[in-house]
Amino acid sequence: MGDLLLVNRTAVGSRVPGTSLRIPGYSDPERGEVFVFDPHHEEDMKLVKRLIGLPGDTLEMMEKQLFVNGDPLAEPYVKHTVGGRAPHDTTMNWQAAHLVSGADVAAYRPTRDDWGPIVVPDGHYFMLGDNRDESLDSRYWGPLETWRIEGRAVLIYFSYNRGSLRPFPALFEMRLGRIGNLIR
Repeated sequence: MGDLLLVNRTAVGSRVPGTSLRIPGYSDPERGEVFVFDPHHEEDMKLVKRLIGLPGDTLEMMEKQLFVNGDPLAEPYVKHTVGGRAPHDTTMNWQAAHLVSGADVAAYRPTRDDWGPIVVPDGHYFMLGDNRDESLDSRYWGPLETWRIEGRAVLIYFSYNRGSLRPFPALFEMRLGRIGNLIR
């Protein structure tokens, strides 16, 4: 929290305000890119997450290792901050409707670190946060409609400790080491 980003809205096309229509962009979203989007579960909110699953992909996580279409995905950007096994999380029960055919829906008990295999539905993306143990992302609120993407995050142009209790944190709590960093 506290990063101000430069976002390229023309790359994937911009949304026409108040509609689900888009002005065409010059590229398609790709796995691994970081996007700003308007999530369906909360009005007037913008989130920044990494696109992990494309329409039709099969995703699974086993012991914090992500698998895409059966292959382990190398994710050097992921941070794990919480140890131990996570308990079953009922907010993830939406996944049962997207399990691969033949999976035992009745026995499915997803956790933060172990879930799937699920199939990303057509017209949707699966978004995950890099701070994987503490991120509320598609694991919890479901796949994101493709039209909700606002743009590709490109650069951190200013950063400060937004949670600081000191007065004027944007002046006295700047994180100079983050300013100017490209988002990859």
